[in-house]
Amino acid sequence: MTFEGRQHELTEQWTGHEGRLPDLAVAVGCWVAASAMLIGVGHAASADPGGDIVTPHPGQPAWWWALVVLSLQAGALLGRRRFPRATLVAVAAAVPVLAVLGAQNATSFGVLAVLIMAYSATVRSGVRQAAPALVAAVALVGLGSSVSNAVTGTALGLAWSTGLLQAVVVVGLPAAVALFVTARQDARAAQADRLAALGREHEALVQVAVSRERMAMARELHDIAAHHLTGIAVMTGAMERQIDVAPADAKVAVRHVRSQSTEMLREMRALVGLLRDPGAGPDVAPEARVESLAGIPALVEAAAVANRDVTLSLRGAREGSPLGDGVGPLAQLAAYRTVQECLSNAARHASGAPCEVDLDLRDPALVVLTVRNDAPRAAVSSQGRSGFGLVGMRERAELTDARLRYGPTDDGGWLVSLTIPAEPATVTSDARPGADPEETPE
Repeated sequence: MTFEGRQHELTEQWTGHEGRLPDLAVAVGCWVAASAMLIGVGHAASADPGGDIVTPHPGQPAWWWALVVLSLQAGALLGRRRFPRATLVAVAAAVPVLAVLGAQNATSFGVLAVLIMAYSATVRSGVRQAAPALVAAVALVGLGSSVSNAVTGTALGLAWSTGLLQAVVVVGLPAAVALFVTARQDARAAQADRLAALGREHEALVQVAVSRERMAMARELHDIAAHHLTGIAVMTGAMERQIDVAPADAKVAVRHVRSQSTEMLREMRALVGLLRDPGAGPDVAPEARVESLAGIPALVEAAAVANRDVTLSLRGAREGSPLGDGVGPLAQLAAYRTVQECLSNAARHASGAPCEVDLDLRDPALVVLTVRNDAPRAAVSSQGRSGFGLVGMRERAELTDARLRYGPTDDGGWLVSLTIPAEPATVTSDARPGADPEETPE
């Protein structure tokens, strides 16, 4: 939409007669007002021939010509919407015509239509495009007023100066009002556009936040379900082989399946509790347990109980201090989920192969977590692997400024290494990278 079209639309909403009154009503109203003044002033002049009012009397030829010109001028207002600038010039041209035809003081009745059109032309076309028409209207109205003043006996210099001043007021005042109204509407439109832009920006930010939350929940769901379901699948496979030949071992596997199922339900319930409305009350949303490095030994122990060859190596653990002391909770959760995903992948893609989890806490500034499994004892099909586990591990590492490395080993196994930086406040100036935590600095 062009500037003029936008301005026209805004003005239609703000100005009463421009937005609601039809052109015919404006034209008829102007004609009735001008005719009534012509009749009333004419009768007053005829009743007081020697008075200050000099105008044709009703019934005189000049009076009839004035009525005709005012009628044509009012009829020209029918084009105020389609041709505002041309209509302004046309109605302004009626003023000198009235003066030439001898309307005398009645010439001023022609400015009523000029007032209306100066406002309409400025509103609809804008001050820049309407400027030539406004200047022409000032000249025409000034000419008509000057001629009328001169005819009624005013000195020529005073007649011209007075006529020009009248023309500037008649044309400039409604144009100024139109500019004020348009400026207010433009300001409100700009404010509305700004609010709409802010609303769109807020909606986009909300969508980004929702997407991030969905990704975070997807990672949690994948890690929880993949770990426990993989363990259940491995143990049920063993149960199928043991149920006939080793019923006692099968019963132990059943207990492990029940334990894994219960643990998965607990973690899922805790995750759902985080998603519930906090205003629902503490009895509705169960308290979620945030996993940490301290839970890694239990992960390894559970895998070992499920007849999987998994070992844990702890280096640099301080007696009486929790594992990963000085590492933030989000980083500890990332490490826990990484071990959980690695054990699930090892059980799924390298069933029966030894797996080693190494947690190196010797450097106070870093925690190095390594999970290595040997090559699978039998060929494993890669069909159906989606790679979401590795994607989740990468995302968690990026969120915690950790460094993640993974890939196959020379012997056909798989290695995942996660290096987690400790929080700066926990790293003292006396600590030296690679030093033994038990060593006391001199």
